[in-house]
Amino acid sequence: MIRCIGAGLALMSVGLIAQAGVQQSSPAETRAWAPRPSEPRAAEFRATDARPPEPKPVQQGFDPEHTRFSFELRTRWGQRIAGEFPRYDGELTLLADGRHQVRIRLATASVVVGESERYARMARGERFFNAPSYPFIEFLSEPHPADLARTGGVLRGRLTLHGVSRIESFVLAPAACAKPGEDCDAIAHGSVSREDYNLDGWQLALGDRVRFTMQVRLQSAQNKLIPSKPAPPRTPEPFPSRVPTR
Repeated sequence: MIRCIGAGLALMSVGLIAQAGVQQSSPAETRAWAPRPSEPRAAEFRATDARPPEPKPVQQGFDPEHTRFSFELRTRWGQRIAGEFPRYDGELTLLADGRHQVRIRLATASVVVGESERYARMARGERFFNAPSYPFIEFLSEPHPADLARTGGVLRGRLTLHGVSRIESFVLAPAACAKPGEDCDAIAHGSVSREDYNLDGWQLALGDRVRFTMQVRLQSAQNKLIPSKPAPPRTPEPFPSRVPTR
């Protein structure tokens, strides 16, 4: 019994000593064991502040003194029908990654065919470009290397014509100077199927292919649907007499 009492007193003594040790711990020692909140490093702030802003795309409009957008069809008898779009807008965009992208918008209500107002009305009418319903033909190229205009090659993009959008390919001719679009014209050709765009007028008289030509020179300010310089006068090749009239 005496041994049991002695063991109990010993346990009580150990508990009091442990309690005293906890009470004697200073607040500073307690804070030393507490987890410290994360603090932002000054170096990270400096690195963020020093990061240069991303370059913004740069746009260059078209020079109306040298820029032309034209089209050409062939009749079933081999005759050539040529027209132009004197009113347009668009630009060349220099993207942040160094590539280029071209946007072109042609006003169908401005179409001219040679010097014939009658044929121009036919081209603008509902049986062909249908300018009242589809006032613009638009082309947006895919981003492409900046050197493509100098070396020549395939220029792909989305063409929207007569309410239909399709991916088409145009061919850029090799440049005649070191800075095409600035010191000389950048010229591209391409043809599309009338059937693909529901241009089904005059099927008995006109072939299926429409050939587009883009002759572009750049300027620093962007154009806004302004008339281009009139093309030199030429003798138009008339529609064949068998073309139906309305």
